[in-house]
Amino acid sequence: MGVPAGLSLLAVLLASYIKGVIGFGFPTISTPFLALFVDFRIAIVVLILPNLVMDGIQVLRKPGLGDTLRRHVVLYLCGVGGTFLGTRLLVSFSSEKLLLILGGFVLVFVAVNVSRLRLHVAPALERYLSPPIGLFAGVLGGVTNVPGTPLALYFFALGMDKAEFVRSIALSFLIYKAAQLASVIYFGLLTWPLFGLSGLATALGLGTFWLGLQTQDRVDQATFNRAVLGFLGLLGIWLVIRAVG
Repeated sequence: MGVPAGLSLLAVLLASYIKGVIGFGFPTISTPFLALFVDFRIAIVVLILPNLVMDGIQVLRKPGLGDTLRRHVVLYLCGVGGTFLGTRLLVSFSSEKLLLILGGFVLVFVAVNVSRLRLHVAPALERYLSPPIGLFAGVLGGVTNVPGTPLALYFFALGMDKAEFVRSIALSFLIYKAAQLASVIYFGLLTWPLFGLSGLATALGLGTFWLGLQTQDRVDQATFNRAVLGFLGLLGIWLVIRAVG
């Protein structure tokens, strides 16, 4: 195994573990690593299937799926539309400025939350915020393969407990990634060789993903919140570096 292949494998294993622990982060870590060695569009396509499988497992692990679906149905529908739009833009759109804006926003959000201030979305505002956030997350996911950042920020600001946070974000990803799979097929980005590589990435990542799920079950709510904020902080820095690098 060459160095590029080894680094790609390590990225998939690490990203799978982190996703198991906090419910998101798989495409955020694995996509830029794969994109160092293959075309960015190929990296996005290869990572869709493992994301779908892991999201499906997370969604089915805990009860309450029906309540989560009813609560976020508008966000999901807007996200599906945004995903198709983002995939269309992927053909010719440069994502650097979008990543810079997103990274800066993430860092501000984390800085506020680690201070004495708390960003909180009142339940009364959820019905008004869900459509634009869902649309933005879908477009971002289609262009960069990273829809989870705005969704994680939004769900965290809603004050969800660990189980509801993981279930909400996993169901979001499951729906968004299914739409993304349909869109890459429609736009001719998915080939049988890439589908085979995607299946291999799925098989490789499931082991460390399972270890991550065991870790998630053992951590308390406060530790989980710190882990989410810590990862978001690192993610914000990484997005800014990618955008200006």
